[in-house]
Formats: sequence, structure tokens, C-alpha cells
Amino acid sequence: MTIHDPIPVSDVSVAECSCGCVDAGEPELDVRSIPHAIRHATVFGALGAVPAGGTLRLVAPHDPQPLLGQIAEREAGTIEVTYLVRGPEAWTLRLTRRS
Repeated sequence: MTIHDPIPVSDVSVAECSCGCVDAGEPELDVRSIPHAIRHATVFGALGAVPAGGTLRLVAPHDPQPLLGQIAEREAGTIEVTYLVRGPEAWTLRLTRRS
């Protein structure tokens, strides 16, 4: 096998992360330091990892109404949004994937 040969899917095993980290509590994604050009894509990627019944806490530099509209469209109503903090320095929201 060369470096350019694809790995057959049957050869890929799913394993837990070996770094010793444990996912506990509610993950938080603070997008204030993420460049605007990739901010929404970053949120979509993180939200895609949230399992049914799980949550993601989002911290944004402004009320993310355009982003929430995109999420509603992409996720077909499966994400519930709860505002926890409404500015003025930052907006914090809880995004919950319905079971």
C-alpha cells in the first residue's frame, strides 16, 4: 500500500480517543475568536457532532439570528434554541438536538 492508496473501510476500526479526555457536561463553542469567514461552518461542524438529546453551548459576539435561520433550514427543526445570555458583550445560547 502506498501513501496514496485509500484505506478500505473494512480496515478502519472505531476506537475511543486515547488522549484520556472525558466528555462531561455541556460542551461550549466560543466563536468570538474564530474568523467570520469560517465561523458558521465551524458551528455547523460542531453541531453535527451533537447526538440526539445532546446540547452545545454557543457563545457569539452578537445575536446570531442569521446563523439560527441557517441552522433551522439545515436541521429541519431538530434543534431547539434557548438564550442563556443576551449581550451586550456576548450572547450565549444552548442548542439542543431533539431526540
